[in-house]
Amino acid sequence: MKQITVFLWMLLASSFLLYAQTNSGENRINLTTVDGQTECQIIFYAPDIVRILKYPASITNRPEKQSLSVTLQPEATEVLRHEGNNLLTLKSSALTLTINKRDGSIAFTNVRGKRLLRETSSQFTCRQEGADQGSYIVRQGFRLDKEEPIYGLGILQNGKMSQRGEDRVLVQGNVEDAVPFFQSVKGYGLFWDNYSPTRFADKPEETFFESEVGDCIDYYFMVGEQADDVVAAMRRLTGSVPMLPLWTYGFWQSRERYRSQEELLEVVHRHRELGVPLDGIIQDWQYWGNNYLWNAMEFMNSEFNEPQQMVDEVHRQHAHLIISIWSSFGPQTKPYRDLAEKGLLFNFSTWPQSGISEQWPPRMDYPSGVRVYDAYSPVARDIYWKHLTRLYDFGLDGWWMDSTEPDHLDFKPEDMETPTALGSFRRVRNAYPLMSVNGVYDHQRAVSSDKRVFILTRSAFAGQQRTGANTWSGDVNSSWETLRCQIPAGLNFTLTGNPNFNTDIGGFFSGGYNRTYADGSATRNPLFQELYVRWMQFGLFNPMMRSHGTDMKREIYYFGQSGEPVYDAIEQAIRMRYSLLPYIYSTSWQVTSRHSSFMRALVMDFPEDRKGWNCNDQFLFGSSLLVAPVLEAQYTPEKIISTDEMEGWNQSSSAQASETDPFNLHVDFTAPRRSEVYLPAGTQWYDFWTNARFKGGQTIEKETTLATIPLYVRAGSILPLGPDVQYATEKPWDDLEIRVYPGADGEFTLYEDEFDNYNYEKGAYTTIPFRWDDRTRTLTIGERKGNYPGMLQQRRFRIALVQAGQAAMDMREVAYEGGEVTLKW
Repeated sequence: MKQITVFLWMLLASSFLLYAQTNSGENRINLTTVDGQTECQIIFYAPDIVRILKYPASITNRPEKQSLSVTLQPEATEVLRHEGNNLLTLKSSALTLTINKRDGSIAFTNVRGKRLLRETSSQFTCRQEGADQGSYIVRQGFRLDKEEPIYGLGILQNGKMSQRGEDRVLVQGNVEDAVPFFQSVKGYGLFWDNYSPTRFADKPEETFFESEVGDCIDYYFMVGEQADDVVAAMRRLTGSVPMLPLWTYGFWQSRERYRSQEELLEVVHRHRELGVPLDGIIQDWQYWGNNYLWNAMEFMNSEFNEPQQMVDEVHRQHAHLIISIWSSFGPQTKPYRDLAEKGLLFNFSTWPQSGISEQWPPRMDYPSGVRVYDAYSPVARDIYWKHLTRLYDFGLDGWWMDSTEPDHLDFKPEDMETPTALGSFRRVRNAYPLMSVNGVYDHQRAVSSDKRVFILTRSAFAGQQRTGANTWSGDVNSSWETLRCQIPAGLNFTLTGNPNFNTDIGGFFSGGYNRTYADGSATRNPLFQELYVRWMQFGLFNPMMRSHGTDMKREIYYFGQSGEPVYDAIEQAIRMRYSLLPYIYSTSWQVTSRHSSFMRALVMDFPEDRKGWNCNDQFLFGSSLLVAPVLEAQYTPEKIISTDEMEGWNQSSSAQASETDPFNLHVDFTAPRRSEVYLPAGTQWYDFWTNARFKGGQTIEKETTLATIPLYVRAGSILPLGPDVQYATEKPWDDLEIRVYPGADGEFTLYEDEFDNYNYEKGAYTTIPFRWDDRTRTLTIGERKGNYPGMLQQRRFRIALVQAGQAAMDMREVAYEGGEVTLKW
């Protein structure tokens, strides 16, 4: 009997290897486990990216899955195969897979032989009823090292940097966005390519993804020497980041909502009169009229009776205007009629639920009839764009795509049975933002290359970085605790490959800071003033700097006037943003051309420094600036705000930390305070404000004011600073200050193009390299590469060599005409 068993085992093993070898021609290895339970496909997309698919062996009809996120096609990859005992080894130049032939479990190792990750169990639970009958609940487990931090999963409001110990269902919502991807400090990433609600759980015994519906287990494993390499692999897999226009990196002001075109234009005019820079303004909802006309994509509100004049005047003031559009339509709109005729509207409840505006709770005896459209359908996306062209033709500069998760109210389990163009809503739930946003991007790219697509959106999924979109963290509360959560939310989102993130500066729901709920007095409340300034300083170092919220007006002039501490602190933050535009725009080019990131968790640049692994209150902005926002009230008591959007729009409850009437508090906002900051090990750091130099690997105290936060520059940095302007393109960059921070070798590439079209994709741009040799104290400004219409042929650089501990810098002026220039100190 024993001999027969051994013979059968050898026969199965040889069949297993033969099957694997027979199907290896296109980087694809097919195999069946010895136990006959699971069939597995292993597909190398590149030496550092491999796809794993697993099916129950009983499935005979197995259509090829078309990924909604993945755009990369498998590249020709040399894969060496070796069989020994119960194992099959597949080895590329970057990655080794060791497959257990008995159960199909896989272990992943890097090129140096370091174990990265290994699978535990795979599970398929057949769905017995409903729209997804015959498909499976799919689950794959993994074994992580005990102290290994992992990052990603999207925008979460849990305040955590590492997501170890997390157990939650990833599903799109207002303030949280699901991206089923994580990466590890060990140098690998894992993208779970499933679009249904998915449980991610990290338990002591295993870490797993479990999705509510799938025909197979489907995930991609990628490796890299550091976090940037993993981000790059994810973007190669799911799409690169297009350049956004320069003006999008200026300051943005919006409000819920401007109730007339006069209100909107007043904001632009006041900024120009006050000399406070502004590049973007946003018109939120209801320009279309009432809720029965929800998202009509037309100006039918009588307060917007001259829309072309409004757009033209914004442009005449050298500002830009984007406008709110939604994923749903009211029953009296043209898009609704076109979509309903073709059965392309969903029936579940969405916002707004009542046709009666300006009333809470909603009058459910007057239902709005608003319905979400089927963005999974190419026909529906065509209809959406057809009607959006009415707004596009006004010359609007971009789109605020709200409710792209989409809003799903009064949830009922049967809602998930809703049919879509790609199966049940349950099957594709989490990909809705990707499909809706990508639909607008693709259509606009198809009609013009003269204006770059810019989209501000509330939800995102894997691959959305390719759509010209910046995702904001939703309608978050105005509280210090919420502000603290935004930093790890943005950093973890960045680590999924999505670099464009922002928040409502000041938080969205702020009514709890008013004297009475809706009187808008919070701008004179010291509790809110301090919170708003600190949030503004955080927003200064986001890819998009945008003030927005309800319950009060956020424009700077409501906080006081020039010469007052709060007003001056807000203005200083905005002006500093504009001085950094050459640095930010050059970083944007690195994001597009080299898969870099704006907001950088400390682990990205200092993976060996364990103190940075879970740092959730600091980050790098670009490669040079270490930002430590002030995240606790220093001048006023903290106020706790909680809001449940599902229970009521404009409903906030608050528990005040002090019984004192905050409006009567005497607060000296000019007094100095102190904040702790950790300086990562392995380099030296300069205080941006004083030029004091510190060794990394220590926590120090920094004296701050309301107008300043701890901000440090890495030794070896070359930091370009732009002119004082009222809008991003007011002055050419012909007289930039270039600050050099000695202490290490460094380099920087100054990038320029036409700032708002796609000619850069055809090579219409220039780069100027700067290199600092610390040993010889030499700065080399290299030869300019490239050209574009209207480029600067001649310019001046003011080179400032920073001297440690001295406010004064060693300044030199250099005339530059495109050839190499060398300066030696």
